[in-house]
Amino acid sequence: MSTHPTCCPNPVECILPPHMIDVLKMRGNAKQRRMAQRLEKEGLKFRTQRQTAEPADAFMAAPAVAADAEPRLEREVYDCQKKATLPGVLVRAEGDPPSGDPQVDQAYDGAGDTYRLYFEAYQRDSLDGHGLKLISSVHFRRDYNNAFWNGSQMAYGDGDGTIFQPLTGDLAVIGHELSHGVVQFSGGLMYRDQSGALNEHFADVFGVLTKQYKLGQEAAEADWLIGAGLFGPDINGRALRSMAAPGTAYNDDLLGRDPQPFHMDDYVITQSDYGGVHINSGIPNHAFYLASMMLGGNAWEKAGQIWYHTLQNINNPDASFVNWAEETVGQARAFFGVGSREAILTQRAWKLVGVF
Repeated sequence: MSTHPTCCPNPVECILPPHMIDVLKMRGNAKQRRMAQRLEKEGLKFRTQRQTAEPADAFMAAPAVAADAEPRLEREVYDCQKKATLPGVLVRAEGDPPSGDPQVDQAYDGAGDTYRLYFEAYQRDSLDGHGLKLISSVHFRRDYNNAFWNGSQMAYGDGDGTIFQPLTGDLAVIGHELSHGVVQFSGGLMYRDQSGALNEHFADVFGVLTKQYKLGQEAAEADWLIGAGLFGPDINGRALRSMAAPGTAYNDDLLGRDPQPFHMDDYVITQSDYGGVHINSGIPNHAFYLASMMLGGNAWEKAGQIWYHTLQNINNPDASFVNWAEETVGQARAFFGVGSREAILTQRAWKLVGVF
């Protein structure tokens, strides 16, 4: 993609980064090149769609639920039957038993796991804070190597079995894509340059936290990967991205090498991918990882609280890395005290990645 229009604050956010599509267009066989060109064309189409159905107050900070509030989890999972029409045929609704279709049940369970993280750890009632129904569609198109949040629902492809396996296979991906909805309903972060990288960063953070919360993992126990296990059997890579070691998630003859930097010294200036939003997100991702590791324990309890409330309070859709980092330090001081260990280590994490 050679341009990144500024008119759309909430384009369709896909898990497959455009730089990977670019590599497939250059290195793939004829079938893979056609697939990459189709993905690029669809991405451009999706990203020009405006979310006209959003209510006028959609960008208000979500109210915290009461301590004794009951969850209002409501899920629906549809089968697109290899077609591109959303949502498809309803297969499983809230309270229904497992369907026996692995992708349907993974989407259903993953939506519930994401809801529970936000409800139980951050007192947020679904993506919009008001009990929004979580709609997912699986088996989108044939051999579709992507998953996306389109502003109102999730869609997952099955992969082609060569480059990717079914995209519902990693809970961090489900949590990531649904967390784009949280960004959308929390004031938004413009999908370009550093604010766009922060948009992707927030989704990565709460994608991995969804997985850690589900598994009961402390920061030191987690893999800190987004897309773990989704590559096909012949792809040399662990995941799409690594928050612990950006730039090391994959190194493959077809897909190339993970281009994410972990420090501002290596910040990538590019016109593709809306200014490198999937690439430069590695820098704040690593800052969150470092803060979580230095603080220890469950990452959703301290670093997660700081980052969640940063999104709720920053009120700056064009936020830069410095703006975001300053707000995290402010939130750490508000929650834990001005001279607290949490505030000091949050600031240190940003210094270690070169933002401060």
